[in-house]
Amino acid sequence: MSDRSGAKAKAKPPAPQRVEVRKTYKLFIGGKFPRSESGRSYPVQNANVALSSRKDVRDAVVAARAAVKGWSGATAYNRGQILYRVAEMLEGRREQFVALGVPGDEVDAATDRWVWYAGWSDKLPQVYGGANPVAGPYFNLSAPEPTGVVGVVAPERPALLGLVSVIAPAIVTGNTVVVLASPTEPLAAITLAEVLATSDLPGGVVNLLTGRVTETAPPLAGHMDVNALDLTGVTDAELAKELEVKAAENLKRVLRPAPAPHDWTADPGLTRMTSLLETKTVWHPKGV
Repeated sequence: MSDRSGAKAKAKPPAPQRVEVRKTYKLFIGGKFPRSESGRSYPVQNANVALSSRKDVRDAVVAARAAVKGWSGATAYNRGQILYRVAEMLEGRREQFVALGVPGDEVDAATDRWVWYAGWSDKLPQVYGGANPVAGPYFNLSAPEPTGVVGVVAPERPALLGLVSVIAPAIVTGNTVVVLASPTEPLAAITLAEVLATSDLPGGVVNLLTGRVTETAPPLAGHMDVNALDLTGVTDAELAKELEVKAAENLKRVLRPAPAPHDWTADPGLTRMTSLLETKTVWHPKGV
């Protein structure tokens, strides 16, 4: 083939084949996405996912403790705004979760659950606290306060809705959490961490670890700087017993495993929020 001048046209070289960027699924600690300090990973859901170590548990607890003061000191209204922002961001990533194998109706239910808990942020103190009648010239007021750092074993399934259902009630009341994600379906958890990282949530409020629960749950349960333990996702009775014994060393509050089968789409009620609250009672003399 030639052009009008008689010169032969040069053949266009074939386009180079593009190599797809393979995603690395890391941990979520202190608002950042580090690899496991051990350098380990494990294959699951057609991906390589970080395999957490005991050191990762300790790092996550340090990050959670550092975030307690700022998060618990924020106004309830502000915490509600941030939870609502999480719902907005999750709604925008709906198709990404569906592509990971999460059913669309589960993504919708998880989004609605963030909104539901956001609405309770500035109302729970009115329901759970209040003025107490006493015999004497005093005002007696009870007010709920966060417990502190909460260790959470998330349910294996549903990977997204179950995870949201244990994180949201803990943080809306001012606690910070270290969460052990589903070991068999962790991709939804790490993708949710990406949502949290872009939702105005302060770093360290939610810390998420992937890997073997049997390896990371015992050091989390026995950590002296963890104030409460949510064993919802523990299905092994012997492991649950071991974790409760470790939790007793510093009198942690313990939420026992959820009965199976558990309907995660049902009305969650207030129990998960109130179970992770302390009650402060203040006496004040009346003016005469």
